[in-house]
Amino acid sequence: MRILITNDDGIHAPGLKTLHAIATDLAGPQGEVWTVAPAYEQSGVGHCISYTKPMMVEQVSAQRFSVEGSPADCILAALHDCMLDAPPDLVLSGVNRGNNSAENALYSGTIGGAMEAALQGVPAMALSQYYGPGNRGLENPFEGAAQHGAQVIRRILNASPDHESGYRLFYNINFPPVASADIKGTRLAPQGIRRNTSFSTQPQISPSGRRFLWIRGADQQIATEKGSDAALNLEGYISVTPMRADLTAHDTFAALEAINT
Repeated sequence: MRILITNDDGIHAPGLKTLHAIATDLAGPQGEVWTVAPAYEQSGVGHCISYTKPMMVEQVSAQRFSVEGSPADCILAALHDCMLDAPPDLVLSGVNRGNNSAENALYSGTIGGAMEAALQGVPAMALSQYYGPGNRGLENPFEGAAQHGAQVIRRILNASPDHESGYRLFYNINFPPVASADIKGTRLAPQGIRRNTSFSTQPQISPSGRRFLWIRGADQQIATEKGSDAALNLEGYISVTPMRADLTAHDTFAALEAINT
């Protein structure tokens, strides 16, 4: 198997090293793992692409490229340049430092990379490691993803539909904020929402008197609806959420029927 990996934390991030080990396990002795990742951190860029400016691509070593752009840019660079002669069988994005459960998925560059791969017709999965009191102090806070990642991906690949029309599926996988030995299992889960919490801003005045705003994150230990991704993560389960890029609210069509003329 030929696997492409990327992330949004940057090419030198420890989570990418974890993902490379997962991908190497999946690819097998006859497979290949290619890395095309951002030159610097791109957290929070979502599905952004560098549409109005060029991006510099540098080959760091064999099958390893650094891109001055977003994770979605990295996928485009890989499929249409770096790996043009032999495209990947699978794209893996991550392992993100912190969770991409619930509303975080909408901001995530990790998810954006997987989404772009799906739009390009390549099977894709995004992997994120939830941080919390149960794993933040571990020698390797990514150990949950490291120990369980390859097995979860194999199960998803075996269960995924063979043929799809329209927007292709991709998968959002979140590993819980506990030690690997305390993970209770894997659960299919819908995307949740953390009620009464959201990103916000905090002002700061620089020494030169200029006013800046920092983006502030929300409390990540708030559970979502029972059985949804973040709730299961906080209970110690790996969540797997199948996703598509289709943003249509299909459930509203009947109620909005009066719009038609």
